[in-house]
Amino acid sequence: MARTRAAGVAWGMTKKSKTDPSTPSKASKSAADQASKARAAKPGVTPGGEAKADAAHLDTPFNALVDHNYLTESEFDTVAETLQRNLATTITLYLKFKKYHWDIRGRFFRDLHLAYDEFIEEIFPGIDEQAERLVALGGSPIAAPSDLERFSVVKVPTETVRDARAQVADLVSDLTRVSRGYRDDSQTVDEANDPATADMYNGYAATIDKIRWMLQAIMDDDRLN
Repeated sequence: MARTRAAGVAWGMTKKSKTDPSTPSKASKSAADQASKARAAKPGVTPGGEAKADAAHLDTPFNALVDHNYLTESEFDTVAETLQRNLATTITLYLKFKKYHWDIRGRFFRDLHLAYDEFIEEIFPGIDEQAERLVALGGSPIAAPSDLERFSVVKVPTETVRDARAQVADLVSDLTRVSRGYRDDSQTVDEANDPATADMYNGYAATIDKIRWMLQAIMDDDRLN
């Protein structure tokens, strides 16, 4: 009796596996094939990721109305590259200010600990603004840590830096590079038919220039040595 029952159970399991709902039916296979053909036939640029962050041609749900507005594909590529790089740079600059905010020690601890957070408050809004500008133009911001490291012109130190002068001198060097980058990118995107992004960059350049000036003024104190 036990053998008969076991055989019946085994037969039932085998029979069930033949009609397992996880096995795709002919109808579902046909639908998948049609969807694949539709994707292949869809016109547009194949998204390459990288700095372009081009979302306008992605074949994903809720993407039908995403486009580059008044920009051509070439103009968008130019503008998107600057937006992605500057977004990554701004996020990394925020992290670097925070790193030095936490690490600072010595006579100027309180002054710089507070000043770094004040500077962060000025640059932080640019993160969301630049990301949303990219989205508005049909892009998709890249923000994974590996992408930030790849695109940012600022690097966050992995070592602990306690010395005030070393911190400030490093930040002044970074801000010099970032400020020049915004100036150059403003001209680049303006020539790419995007004066709105150019105006954004001019504003960020002025903010970075002010922070750089304040840090340079701190370095003129001999007690910083």
